[in-house]
This record gives sequence, structure tokens and C-alpha cells, in this order.
Amino acid sequence: MTQNVKKLLIANRGEIALRVVRTAREMGLATVAVYAEQDREAPYVALADEAYLLPGDTYKDTYLNEDLLIDVLHRSGADAVHPGYGFLSEVASFADKVDRAGATWIGPSPEALTDLGDKITARRVATRAKVPPVPGLSESVGDIRALYDFAHTHGYPIMMKRTDGGGGRGITIVRSDDELRGFYMNHDSLQGGDLNEYFVERFIDKGRHVETQCGRDSHGNFAVYSTRDCSVQRRNQKLIEEAPAPFLPEGVHEQLERYSRALFDAVGYVGLGTCEFMLTDTGKVYFLEVNPRLQVEHTVSEQVCGLDLVREQITIADGGALTEPPAARGHSFELRITCEDPAKNLTPSSGTLTRLEWPSGPGIRVDSGVVEGDTISPKFDSMMGKLVVTAQDREAAVARVRRALGELHIEGVPTPASLFEQVFRDDEFTAEHGHPFDISTKWLERKYLNREANATRAGQPASLSAGATGATGAAAEAKPTPTETFVIEMNDKRVKLTVPLDIVENITGSARARGAQRPTQPLRGAGLHRAESAQQKTADRPGVIAAPMQAVVTRINVAEGQHVAKGDLLVVLESMKMENYVYAPAAGTVTKIFVGPATGVEAGETLVTLDVDGADAKAKTDATGTAGTAGATKGDAQ
Repeated sequence: MTQNVKKLLIANRGEIALRVVRTAREMGLATVAVYAEQDREAPYVALADEAYLLPGDTYKDTYLNEDLLIDVLHRSGADAVHPGYGFLSEVASFADKVDRAGATWIGPSPEALTDLGDKITARRVATRAKVPPVPGLSESVGDIRALYDFAHTHGYPIMMKRTDGGGGRGITIVRSDDELRGFYMNHDSLQGGDLNEYFVERFIDKGRHVETQCGRDSHGNFAVYSTRDCSVQRRNQKLIEEAPAPFLPEGVHEQLERYSRALFDAVGYVGLGTCEFMLTDTGKVYFLEVNPRLQVEHTVSEQVCGLDLVREQITIADGGALTEPPAARGHSFELRITCEDPAKNLTPSSGTLTRLEWPSGPGIRVDSGVVEGDTISPKFDSMMGKLVVTAQDREAAVARVRRALGELHIEGVPTPASLFEQVFRDDEFTAEHGHPFDISTKWLERKYLNREANATRAGQPASLSAGATGATGAAAEAKPTPTETFVIEMNDKRVKLTVPLDIVENITGSARARGAQRPTQPLRGAGLHRAESAQQKTADRPGVIAAPMQAVVTRINVAEGQHVAKGDLLVVLESMKMENYVYAPAAGTVTKIFVGPATGVEAGETLVTLDVDGADAKAKTDATGTAGTAGATKGDAQ
């Protein structure tokens, strides 16, 4: 039981909000949820003791609106804020506002967030703590001579990385002096941002992503709850995680714990966090970053250490001592169940969940924020839930995952379930039949993705263009629930009451027989509900290349007047730590560029227009009825 925290505001949504609400209820804490209009009927909203609407159409207006969330904090009387993961969980300014409002921030201090939030300062923290980072320069890359010296000392390839990047954002692989010179000279016009926002590291071609789930309390007590391996990734985003990290070379486990303690002590870290490392094929351990928050994959650490890590977070933030974890028991896998199509390079998709049956039985845990009937939006992170499977050892856990996947039934949207079935029967991953464990961060992409030219060069998700796929009805994004607003009096206080129209009509006895489709449940990022009409408009205009999601432009790879071939990269977008690539759907000449680096765009907003070459325009029209459709056609993707 906490001493000071009595009422908890969860500044997040979806699966993680539901996860936090459940633990808070077990601890006897009152809970306050926040929701955008699209999340009105989400499970976490119904389970919380109180819920407040965040008006607005964009994620910046809602879940990223610091001042609005602080207003809810005051209105609700909550005395603590849990940020979940994503959104504002690593934003020092929001943590500072919570502190200044007199509430408890469930996370590390704003100072620690600042020290660890910038990758150059984080490298300097690691160096100060005597934890070796990946070989690189812990300063911005303004001088090309320093870059040449580094490349010639360490060898190509090297990585140019943004200081504020994460999850693969802002990474450019450079493989020669010519490519380095091109990056440096063309950066302002093609890459976006300031060169002073980039630093350089050696590119480790074959390495494992291993990490430690750690905690440190205000009394100086430190614990590693478990190690994890998260090497099965696509586009630097994790798909499968497991605990403990298997097949570590002798002495590496102790080295990981020692490095992690040094990193937390160096910044006076109080709370839970994850220290991430690269383990090379020669057994060297390099620091990557500290994630100063709860992570998606915390579930596997909970399964093997037996502790509720959200409870640990709240207890530590409230001044209590962390729980010393017992020795790890068993082995656990987490599979991220996303709305992504493995036949199209795991491109985010959309649709309505017409069937959803999760597995059950011994060792099965499901953390989900959606139910059957929900419509999934592709605008942001498309994770629908997490399937967590635990058994007494890794071999038994592998067998249990195979059984669980056989019981998993999801219809209406694509998922990576079929890909997971292949992975969990691959000896290189399972290490069965005498095969050594042979997994690196690029293994999944090399073996199962990027194998066909069309798939590699797939552009915007086909599901976003009705002209490209013929998707209509259930596969198109549902429109927002119609509502009606009344002015009423509650306890003599005049307030506005907004009620879904179907409830109003039921009350008045004038309800009409209509379909019972649930409202859109966009995932972890709340996109625009206007996107469907915007996408349809661009699908009907030849040569218009539109944004497939609400995002920020990170790179423009073409110039006005430039001729491009079909499949050439035009624009790079970033949303929720994921880079998304927009390719030319046909050959043509760039007539106008409507955006620039750091521009925020909405779903369906025009990025680039092309004067499509005659032959390609005719072929495009013959195939889809729309010349120059921005999305890949069905034929392109297969």
C-alpha cells in the first residue's frame, strides 16, 4: 500500500492504460482515465473510476497535450500521474509540470530524463559511468574531416544517427567515402534537420539486442529484475522478446548487471527503466541507450521474476523501497500482435476485427486493448495486443508458443501470426536439433522479409487507398460516433453533457435499426477520423502522393523537376518511433513538393505531386482506375 498516492491519473490509452488501471485497483487506488473521442468505448475508459474527454482531432491536441492533461490533473484531484509508454512518458517538460503541480510523477526525475533523452548526452553519461558505448563520436558531426578520420579508423559501414532518434528513426547507413560526402553535402536539402543534430557510430552488422529490466529506489537500492533478448526486429522495432536472455557467453550476465547499476547510479535514477546493449558476435557488450520508462516487453520480465512491475513503479515513486526480485524462474516469450501484413513486408494495414479469439490455458497471458468489432487504424503503431507465453524452460516455452498460435484466431485484419509460426519452427531461432542460436537484429529482415523486389519497394499501405485495393465498408475506417450535446444541471451545477446519438434515440423511443459496428479504436496514437475521405480524394487525383498516416516528415529524397522511376524513395515519415517510406507508385517528374523536414502532416495530406509518364499513367489507370495512385496496387505488393 502506498503512503501518499491515493488517486492516479493515467496519461495514456489502450493496452497500457488498462494494464495500469488494473494494478492501481489492486492497490486500492482510485483511477482517472483520459480519452479522445475515438476511444470513448475503449475497455480502459470503462474500467477506470473516472474518465475525462480530451477534445481534439489530432494526437497533439489530445494525448500529447501537456497543458490539457495538467488541467485534467487539477480537475480530477489526482495526486499522481502514470505516463505509460510512448506519448509523454519520456518528456522532461511534462514530468516537470507534474512536479510543479504538486503531484507525484511515476518515473525518473526530469533531470534524468534530460540526461538520457539525448543520445549524445547519454553516450557521455555511459562514458562517465565507465560503460563502453558503441564506438563513435560523442559530439555532433559538423566537421567532415572528423567523420573521414573516424571512418578510416574504424572502417565502413558507419551509421549517421539523430540525437533525438529512437527505434531506428533518423539512421542513415554510410558505406563509402562517396556516400559520406553525399550525406554531408546534400543533407540540408535531402535529409532534413541540422547536421549538429547527428552523430556517428560504427555499424555493427551482426549483433544481438540484449537489455536489463532495472529498478532503483530513492534509498539507493538497485535490482535487475531480468535480462531480455529483443533481437527479432523489423525496421529496428521489436516483434518478439524473451526473458531471460538465452545463450549468453560466460560472464556477460554479470557484466550487464554491473553496467546497468553504474548507469542508474550515474544519474541518480529513481524508478524503473531499461538499459539496452548490443552484444557482438565476438562477445563484446556495448551500451546503446537507457529507456527511462516502462517498456512494452516488461511482461516477460514480470513472468520470470514474479513481480508486478507497475506496482514496483508506484511504490518507488511514492518513496518506498523496491522489492528484491527472487531468482528468475522459467522462460517467457512476448509476441506483439500487430495489424501488419507479413506478405507486404509487415506494412501497417487496417480493417475491422470480425473475429478475435485469444489462446488460453497454462502459461498464457494476453494483454490487449481491443475487442471483436473494433476497427483498427494504420495511422500509428498498429499493435493490437501482446501474447505472452511462459513455461519451465525455453524448449517448453517454444512448444507452448506453437500451441498458442494454433489457438489464436484473428480475422478481418492481417497479423504477423503466420510469420511467428515460421520463426518458432526455425532451428536458427529455437536452437533445436543441435543447431546453435544464431539470431541478430537483422536476422528476420534478411531471412523472412525484403526478399522480393516488389515487397522491398512497397510504398504506402495498400489498405489506405480504396482505389488500389477496392477496400470499402468494414475495411475502411469507421466514422466517429455521432453525438448530441445537452446542457443539464448536476448538483445545481450547470454542465454540458455529450451523449452518443444512438443512446439519445433509444431513450426517446425513436431508435432505428442500424448496424452495431463499434467506433474506431486507433492504437497508441489516435489519428484523424477525417482520414478516410482525405485518402479517397487523393486516390482520385493522378500523381498525388499523400501521407498514409499522421506523422512528421524526416526526409525529402527528391527535388522539384527531378525525374523518378517507379519505386524510388520520395519521402520518409516518422510516427510513434517508426519510420515509414513513401515510394513513387509510377515513373514521372516531380512537379511540386508540399512539405519539408520537420513538417507535421495529417493522414491524406498531399506530400508530393508527380507528372506521371504516359505509359505508367495508362498502366496505372488500367490496373486501378486511378492514374498515379499513391498506394501500392495489389499486383505491386504480391
